[in-house]
Amino acid sequence: MLLAVLWGGLAAASLLLGYLLARRNLSNRSIGVIMGFGAGALLSAIAYELVPESVLGGVSMGVAFAIGAFTFFGADWWIDHRGGADRKDITGEKAGSGSAIFVGTLLDNVPESIILGMGMALGGAINVAFLVAVFISNLPEGVAGTLNLEASGRSQQRIFWMWAGLVGISAVCAGLGYLLINWLPQADGRIAQAFAAGAMLTMLADAMMPEAFEHGGKLVGIMTVMGFLAAGALVVLQ
Repeated sequence: MLLAVLWGGLAAASLLLGYLLARRNLSNRSIGVIMGFGAGALLSAIAYELVPESVLGGVSMGVAFAIGAFTFFGADWWIDHRGGADRKDITGEKAGSGSAIFVGTLLDNVPESIILGMGMALGGAINVAFLVAVFISNLPEGVAGTLNLEASGRSQQRIFWMWAGLVGISAVCAGLGYLLINWLPQADGRIAQAFAAGAMLTMLADAMMPEAFEHGGKLVGIMTVMGFLAAGALVVLQ
């Protein structure tokens, strides 16, 4: 379980790296391109890791996939209407609710962390491709979240500790995912993977990819493919 906690924390630690990059005044185009690469990597992880393993569940996999999508959509809609709608906006020009931005980022990270922990419990080793995809996708989210938290009036010190707390929560969620499989051997981890895949795909289509293309331009298309290939190559090598 300790390893699951450590890997879960590492996957979310790129939020802190994003916090540091926000201090470097990267151009919106650069952040958009990074976001596109991360989106491609997550798409690859969904396509090659989550869906193929869960599809053995038959009809229940499709139901879980749809429930995951609608669950994320509903929770995201609720957060958007409480000030977190622009949490992935990389311009930092749209002030919103700092609390809603934090909760929204947490919503994006919890499914990923739980699946990391479950994967370790089921397979006995960390899924490198999925870990890298999550790490890369969290990087621009850390940048965007930092800029928007600043616009909402949060101090740099407070933002750092908010991200540090979120890293800790993600680590705990990975540990809980690991324990869930061990406590309930009859639990079907494939259903959880299908649920997470639906939620993650909705997040990509709803916010991450539109934001990447808006600011990164046509180059984002190529970078999305490169991210997809990079994560796919890790699946093969693993």
